[in-house]
Amino acid sequence: MAELPPLSPLPDLPPDAAIAQATELAHINVIGEQLGFDADDLEPYGRHKAKVSLDVLERRRAQRPQGKLVLVTAMTATRFGDGKTVTSISLAQGFGKLGVSHCLALREPSLGPTFGIKGGAAGGGRSQVLPMEDINMHFTGDLHAVTSANNLLAAVVDNHVHHQERAIKRGKAEAKPGDLDPARIAWRRVLDVCDRQLRHCEIGLGKKSDGFPHASGFDITAASEVMAVLALAKDRADLEARLERMVVGWTRDGRPVRAGELDCIGALEVLLYDALAPNLVQTIERTPALIHCGPFANIAHGCNSVVATELALHSADWVVTEAGFAADLGAEKFLDIKCRQLGTFPAAAVLVVTCRALKLHGGVALNQLGAQDIEALTQGFANVRTHLSNLRDVYGVPVVVAINRFGFDTNDELQALVDLIEAEGARWAISDGFGRGGEGATALAEAVMAAGAEGNRPLNPCYELGVPLRDKVETLARTIYRADGVDWSEEAEADLAQIVACGGDELPICVAKTQHSLSDNPELRGAPTGWRLRVAGLKLSAGAGFVVVRTGDLMLMPGMPKKSAAQSIGLDAAGNIVGLS
Repeated sequence: MAELPPLSPLPDLPPDAAIAQATELAHINVIGEQLGFDADDLEPYGRHKAKVSLDVLERRRAQRPQGKLVLVTAMTATRFGDGKTVTSISLAQGFGKLGVSHCLALREPSLGPTFGIKGGAAGGGRSQVLPMEDINMHFTGDLHAVTSANNLLAAVVDNHVHHQERAIKRGKAEAKPGDLDPARIAWRRVLDVCDRQLRHCEIGLGKKSDGFPHASGFDITAASEVMAVLALAKDRADLEARLERMVVGWTRDGRPVRAGELDCIGALEVLLYDALAPNLVQTIERTPALIHCGPFANIAHGCNSVVATELALHSADWVVTEAGFAADLGAEKFLDIKCRQLGTFPAAAVLVVTCRALKLHGGVALNQLGAQDIEALTQGFANVRTHLSNLRDVYGVPVVVAINRFGFDTNDELQALVDLIEAEGARWAISDGFGRGGEGATALAEAVMAAGAEGNRPLNPCYELGVPLRDKVETLARTIYRADGVDWSEEAEADLAQIVACGGDELPICVAKTQHSLSDNPELRGAPTGWRLRVAGLKLSAGAGFVVVRTGDLMLMPGMPKKSAAQSIGLDAAGNIVGLS
């Protein structure tokens, strides 16, 4: 078995915001030059961030072959997160230290988690994307555009039904089977804040002129189908077609009503015009970073945009991207949904693991994770073994295990972890990206280059699109989650029949599932066996091009914890943001 390399103590660092604010940023034109962008290719938002014209991607598709794609994913993490974004950023910076042509492609943070339990999503320590305050807050307004477009459509839907029902009540029209059924409106409003109080609402209360009463609710913006549509569209024509296909409700006789039937697609396109172009920023070490779109991986497909990833691939030799949460969520959706759009699998995957998360899956309580416990770490490795097997054996992607080191990890724990990884025949590297930036990830970059030397892999999804929806869910449950089978609720059975009847049987599936377990029960740690996946309901996301499969008790609008990050974020006397990480 291999021995650990010499490990020096990790440096003590100031808070993330302080590191970010002390970093001298390059002008965004300088960052663009690394990818061959001219000043005319960029629409600056100040000195340090810019939109990249979609014309650049059209030119690059014809001019430059794709580079190698690296997908960063993770084991099932603790609720604190275990460094997937940090590892992605440090890996890209590690390529920079090696003098390799590289680019980073990440998702945009959501204000919900930023002010909720998780905090910001711009990395940390010496591996951050900058300007981190802008990126974590309003950035270039993409999420606000998604919120506005989603809610404009909701207003148009309700207005349509209001006038439809008003005409019927006044005797000016008759109720027809093809009318949009007021009781079957499917389009909900969204907000980029975690707010459990808005999950279920009764709207349209008051006078007749205030609308018609009906049940509705809010989801978080990252769960909006508009977000998924924006992330998966390959150009403006594709965006328009996807917006038109979105299902907003059902007629009295059970036919889906599409957004394109309501004569508002042009208005939605106007709201999303700038948002479709990817955003260019930089890391602490001036690595180019394309940050665009932000669907969650537990309640959506969890990947950054197709246009940003493709632009990066046509602009650099190595592209690092990530998919949300663990490999059973973000990586599965990346490989089974997004890669069908890209037309290729990645050259390699990085599986981020930590001693802390391993001990959690081995039965250690959250408040005891800092203490050495090799027995629990060994037991918890079953979780890593499952994710590793899925990536290598199911999808055929070469994997490098990145051990994201924390200061409280002991050498004995790290050596035990290395021994377990070696027993699985996997490549590995210690990642010190948080404390040392790119310098702490050069070994990881070298391992990734070796693993991905053969180039991007051919598509090898977990299931074929031609099989029935029910079989796709069964295949995913048994193959990726290792369930014994699937149990369908009455609501799910009705949803399935309805979706199949209107032609949705050949779409991929996007499973909404807890991020805290391979199962649908957040309390089941490690690699659970002897359980069955509970399907609570299905939703046809025809614009996005998939069927959402809602499992367990998962909600599409998160709530805040007892003590939220909002209670720690503020401004100092000089007007600098403090408490943001």
